[in-house]
Amino acid sequence: MISSLPPFAIFFAGALSVLLVRGWLRAAIMLLIPLAGAANLFFLNDGQFWQLSFLDFNLALVRVDKLSLLFGYLFHLAAFLGVIFSLHVRDATQQVSAILYAGSALGAVFAGDMISLFIFWELLAITSVFLIWARGSERAYTAGMRYLIVQVVAGVILLSGVLIRFHETGFLAFDFIGLDGLASWLIFIAFGIKCAFPFMHNWLTDAYPEATPTGTVFLSAFTTKVAVYALARAFPGTELLVYIGATMAMFPIFFAVIENDLRRVLAYSLINQVGFMVCGIGIGTAMAINGAISHAFNDVIFKGLLFMTMGAVLFRTGEMRGSHLGGLYKSMPLTTTFCIVGAASISAFPLFSGFVSKSMVMVAALDEGHPYVWLALLFASAGVFHHAGIKIPFFAFFAHDSGKRCKEAPWNMLLAMGLAAAICIFNGSYPWLLYSLLPFEVAYNPFESSHVIAQTQLLFFSALAFVWLKLSGLYPPELPSVNIDAEWVYRKAFPNVTRSIIRVFGPIDGNLRGLVRRRIDRFIAGVFRHHGPQGILARTWPTGSTVLWVAILLMVYLLVYYI
Repeated sequence: MISSLPPFAIFFAGALSVLLVRGWLRAAIMLLIPLAGAANLFFLNDGQFWQLSFLDFNLALVRVDKLSLLFGYLFHLAAFLGVIFSLHVRDATQQVSAILYAGSALGAVFAGDMISLFIFWELLAITSVFLIWARGSERAYTAGMRYLIVQVVAGVILLSGVLIRFHETGFLAFDFIGLDGLASWLIFIAFGIKCAFPFMHNWLTDAYPEATPTGTVFLSAFTTKVAVYALARAFPGTELLVYIGATMAMFPIFFAVIENDLRRVLAYSLINQVGFMVCGIGIGTAMAINGAISHAFNDVIFKGLLFMTMGAVLFRTGEMRGSHLGGLYKSMPLTTTFCIVGAASISAFPLFSGFVSKSMVMVAALDEGHPYVWLALLFASAGVFHHAGIKIPFFAFFAHDSGKRCKEAPWNMLLAMGLAAAICIFNGSYPWLLYSLLPFEVAYNPFESSHVIAQTQLLFFSALAFVWLKLSGLYPPELPSVNIDAEWVYRKAFPNVTRSIIRVFGPIDGNLRGLVRRRIDRFIAGVFRHHGPQGILARTWPTGSTVLWVAILLMVYLLVYYI
């Protein structure tokens, strides 16, 4: 019997409390929720379940093991940092949505059965979309609608796979599945949509940059990491994931380099980093899984830090286009410093967090005979240094001086960024605490001289390439434009095709319907002509005749409608 509460319950109850109070009391409750939740996790023991009987199903709402506990602590930490960063916000919608969103993520990673997973899977979509809509712009509304549709469709696909699997096997346990039939493929696709697989990724780059400055920080922490957890739970060792992950790590680089919106650059960078995790899960060895999970932990912190710095810039300047920023180090020196820490972490500089986790996946790729995958990940590592390690701090805070002068970020934002930066440096300098929480025993030393020298050389030559491209004028300029990537299909092509179809066939459909209506009117007028000029609607008819003609008209209508 578990002596503590289900982790999600504390967040859901806390969200209700947040809704009922205001001012400093609301801020205090929001800070206490992740702290109380983390304390609650301390009483959860490996191997325990919290079960519930629902209809004919026995649902395992809470299943505790090292994997779920690690993500549980990570999500509590991310929620705590996100709450601190958003303390200046007075919008109850954002605050309640953020807490419910974090609680839904916790419910998903502790779910022991597929029905519970599906419920929290859908709650993730419903609660998070308000963080996008809270921005209040037309672009935010339309991006949020597209985001919600994609997420709900992913949930429907997941439910379809779960029901088929239950029909075939009679099992609902959320454990290893593997690709062995229609049901498993549907579940795999649902996980892939939320994980932003190639050609399924545009909901992320479309919606995240349109969220509020604080909303994007929460969004970057939970949705894709829940999907990474789900893949690690259900599909470890699936070779297809190796190649999907390598592709995810590479293709965002090309879009990020030409992107002008710096939060969109970070959205592409998020996909790039998730690619390393997916690749590690696909390799499936203890080293690779440990690398994927530890990198997920580090990514939530350093990517959250980078989104915080860009959120602070947006909050103070109202601008996020690289072509309209620059020179902000004069006004926001602390934010600039924290951004550089995040950039060094995501670029895997020695003594920063990305260095101690990303390399585990790359070493595992070589150990398991994937030299071409290793080369792809090496290319991706160099690319991320260009678009996130250099481009983000350079164009936001340095480059040309935009002339913008503003206040430094609010104290709560600086505190959240400072804590995140400290964690990045701590995990990069002393990774053993993080390693002790991983699912498998870690026999890996990231500070071997060969690894340090190789990574330093990679970063040096990447920086040299950036300088050469910039000085020679070959580096893509920051153009005031919008890159819509494959979103063109549903943002441009599909609406245009739909309008063309309506323009061509609309008049034909209208003429056909009008012709049928006129024929029916003439038929009825001929039948009832003997009743005089008042028309059939002005007459009183016997009940039997009325029922007969209602049935006839209904039948005609149905025939016309369906034909």
